Amino acid sequence: MSLHETAKSTTSAALSLGRGLDLTSPVLLASGTVSFGEELSQLCDLSKIGGLVTKAISLEPRIGNPPQRIAETPSGVLNAIGLANIGLDRFIAEKVPFLRQLNTAVIVNIAGRSIDDYGEVVSRLDGIEGLNGYEINLSCPNVKGEGMIMGVNRDATFEIVSELRKITPRHLMIKLTPNVTSISTIALAAEEAGADSVSLINTVVGMAINHKTRRPLLKNITGGLSGPAIKPIALAKVWEVYNAVKIPVVGMGGIAGFEDAMEFFLAGSQAIQIGTMNFIYPDIGEKVATAIEQFFSAPGAPTFTEYCGSLITG
Repeated sequence: MSLHETAKSTTSAALSLGRGLDLTSPVLLASGTVSFGEELSQLCDLSKIGGLVTKAISLEPRIGNPPQRIAETPSGVLNAIGLANIGLDRFIAEKVPFLRQLNTAVIVNIAGRSIDDYGEVVSRLDGIEGLNGYEINLSCPNVKGEGMIMGVNRDATFEIVSELRKITPRHLMIKLTPNVTSISTIALAAEEAGADSVSLINTVVGMAINHKTRRPLLKNITGGLSGPAIKPIALAKVWEVYNAVKIPVVGMGGIAGFEDAMEFFLAGSQAIQIGTMNFIYPDIGEKVATAIEQFFSAPGAPTFTEYCGSLITG
């Protein structure tokens, strides 16, 4: 039995997102910000958090977009990485052995060019022990002509989630983009097709320009904006989706500390993901998870379930 499979003590903020995805903490680390956890494990006690969402994996290796593909902005970061990754074969051979030893949940983020791509990756990973579920990336704003097409269309979202539901008994978390007219419509399509949860928001389309050179800072021209700058947008979208679906909502977007996490819980998140701030404070996930546990274990505190979605609007 691996460390990943050993029983862990129940905490006051422990929860289940359904279909085998049980978390000892509602804090997850977001895809694309912690790679596969190898380097971060030297700076953060990953057993203190609920889980880690891996860097996106596609069927074939991808080199991504050409540099410059990251640019800092006020209170945020623009990225146009383009889902660069090592591909499924190397992920299974080189990364899964480490991930299986983690004493925390492992969720694999999956990207693809077609429904068949997504299905092939999920099918091959399904036979591997030590993975708790999949976050299906239908919402990357810096890869032209791929996931965003599915992620902004209700029927396409329903189709791909339906097909993946036939393939896997594992937890399916669908990552949603804010770059749509109605995010709740897409969330409902995912729910109706068999998704177990939705995660939101992915990055917001943005752009930065050097006025001296008259050129964009990113080679891709536009990219995905993340960081504290997008938190108000994220909170509004989480609240909208929470009031539309019955499946769990995993909130993200600009979470920089304990207080931000609590705001997301009030808006309806049953779990949260921390992303950009991992680059600044590698142990932020551990610290936020500890603060949340202390809050809900204090005398007279509400239960975690009672607190989530308890925003007072009247």
